[in-house]
Amino acid sequence: MNAKGELIARLLNLGQGAPIFEAVSHGPAHNRTFRVQVVAGGQVLGVGGEGRSKKDAERLAAEAALRALDGVNDAELPDTGTTGTDSSARWPIYSGVLEAALETALDLAPDDATLDEVRADAARLYRDLLADLGHGPETDPA
Repeated sequence: MNAKGELIARLLNLGQGAPIFEAVSHGPAHNRTFRVQVVAGGQVLGVGGEGRSKKDAERLAAEAALRALDGVNDAELPDTGTTGTDSSARWPIYSGVLEAALETALDLAPDDATLDEVRADAARLYRDLLADLGHGPETDPA
């Protein structure tokens, strides 16, 4: 999934114009960290993203903005270690499994299904596939 491209397409579809990715960097050149916020229609979308490269931070910010457009509160999501929040449960990310879940949800979706419905089905499939594989949320020792 190309989160940045999908975000741009969705915002254009909604008539909000192209998003602006505002980036700031921190740290010395050899150990730089980038923090990116997505702004659309004069409002910040999502919690932003942080990464070792500007590209990674933009991708994470786009993913957070997409979740915000879908009405998902990032504070309620399990921490994957990429947003800087602390949580005791972390879901592993397997891009191949996620891609398969998205493709399957799209294939099984009725013709009149919304993108949000397909995404919700894909998330359920992903979670179920991980559970079947024995890879639920990882918990940090307390």
